Amino acid sequence: MEALLRQGLAAMGLPETAAPALADYAGRLLRQNEVMNLTAITDPADVAHLHLLDSAAVAQHVPLAGKRVVDVGTGAGLPGMVLRILNPDFDLTLLDSLGKRVDWLATVCRDMNLPRVECVHARAEDFAAQRREGYDVAVSRAVAQLNVLCELMLPLVKVGGVMVAMKSVGSDQEIAAARGAVGQLGGRVRKTVDYTIPGTDVTHRLVIVDKVKPTPRQFPRPFAKIKKQPLQ
Repeated sequence: MEALLRQGLAAMGLPETAAPALADYAGRLLRQNEVMNLTAITDPADVAHLHLLDSAAVAQHVPLAGKRVVDVGTGAGLPGMVLRILNPDFDLTLLDSLGKRVDWLATVCRDMNLPRVECVHARAEDFAAQRREGYDVAVSRAVAQLNVLCELMLPLVKVGGVMVAMKSVGSDQEIAAARGAVGQLGGRVRKTVDYTIPGTDVTHRLVIVDKVKPTPRQFPRPFAKIKKQPLQ
């Protein structure tokens, strides 16, 4: 796996020196996956490509140094853990609603001596009340529709910051349908970036949304309402 990671990172213009730590993290993830549902992808080469190098694309296209970054719905720590291993020079919050995952991530960060990581067990819509507009960058690899993600993420982003959603290249209609929601929440879609994961023919997309004005105080709503009546 380490060799695959070195090749992929080099192709992306990212530091190959991160490969051993990324492989260490992947090994911990796969071992923990035997007792906790963290990933359906278990082949080491696929983990390297479809989880680690895919997550690394954020570091390739979004400046993170010196920023406050939150990974919303981090799950097994993707993309946040990969971004932390690639670059220690930003403050990272890993946010997830499942306490067992958060506890595991905290243990991994401690055992791997990863600096400046806060692991938080909370729902995003509740966390927004504590850290409203407190982050420069919010990123998510979660599978929710973009209009739902925007309501969970944009309230956390300060004006002048960015929200980054990791999506499929078939998301044109989803992005178009979310533009109204993005505007209501104080955002504006700046661009999409399509990238091919090195060593594969898999192409994914980053949707980059600028926070251009404060999010109205009524957002985010309770999740049940967000899910039942997504913003249009």
